[in-house]
Amino acid sequence: MKHNKFDLLSLGEILLRLSPPGNERLSRSDVFDKHIGGAELNVVSGVSMLGLKTGMISKLPDNLLGSYAGNQVHFYGVGDDYLSLDREKNARLGIYYYESGAHPRKPQVVYDRMHSSIQSISIKDFPEEMYHSTRCFHTTGITLALGGQCRETAIEMIKRFKEAGALISFDVNFRGNLWTGAEAKECIESILPYTDIFFCSADTARLTFQKEGSTREMMQSFAKDYPISVIASTKRTVHSPKKHSFTSVIYDVGSKTFYEEEPYENIEVVDRIGSGDAYIAGALYGYLAYGDCRKALEYGNAASAMKNTIPGDMPCSDLKELTKTIEEHRQTGELPEMSR
Repeated sequence: MKHNKFDLLSLGEILLRLSPPGNERLSRSDVFDKHIGGAELNVVSGVSMLGLKTGMISKLPDNLLGSYAGNQVHFYGVGDDYLSLDREKNARLGIYYYESGAHPRKPQVVYDRMHSSIQSISIKDFPEEMYHSTRCFHTTGITLALGGQCRETAIEMIKRFKEAGALISFDVNFRGNLWTGAEAKECIESILPYTDIFFCSADTARLTFQKEGSTREMMQSFAKDYPISVIASTKRTVHSPKKHSFTSVIYDVGSKTFYEEEPYENIEVVDRIGSGDAYIAGALYGYLAYGDCRKALEYGNAASAMKNTIPGDMPCSDLKELTKTIEEHRQTGELPEMSR
């Protein structure tokens, strides 16, 4: 029997996030809170906290900021076996600035990630054994959107992990300030023949892939066009920047079964950044631990709902907390106001 060191490996950029405290504005704040994040790191961190073995594939500058990022990877129990160091003179950690919102002012993001170390990531940075070390490999459209050598490396890794027998998980995670819808469509459609688990919201399916019809019909369309096994689509209802509702639908292509549940209503949003990644972490945990799309749905929805209530990019809920959250979500009637 093949033995994998990891349940999940993920490729992506690790970023430094700087945010004004509270609801202060970027244009006038003199103080910033710092966090480490990045879509793919958020996912493997969440899965690690739920008890599976995960690792991060990335490239960090060989300086103090790179050390800070690496320390945060360790803190969340994520393996650093495949963190490559950039020792070039101009090595840098990508940065993004986040300003939280309050109705009617929307949250805002400003990126400062050009020429960061991830841009030079190469297949040559990693040993061949890496491709045989995991059950599942995950990356996102953000990594592909960075273009150049980073995109080429990501696509080649997808092919090599697939050839080695790993499940390929892919999140479209479209960012309009990184690439156009047409460019995203062409690139992502080239890797969908290798994808086993596909995350794409209904809005993205319509706007980026020109899909039509209901959410279920669009999911069935992807399944008809590509050999995907599991398709997940999230649905967030934004009542205000501080009040959201969240649910999702998962389609098990093999059994032609859709899984849904009632939304988590009126979530009190402290920080929405990373809540989509938390969903993927919960969903991948449920699928990898149980092989069950119902479990994937429940853990995904609960993980996303909980992440909205936590500052910073990365999730911070363990298996005990999420299991209790799922149980309470199923209940009707009054619930205790406090855990004590």
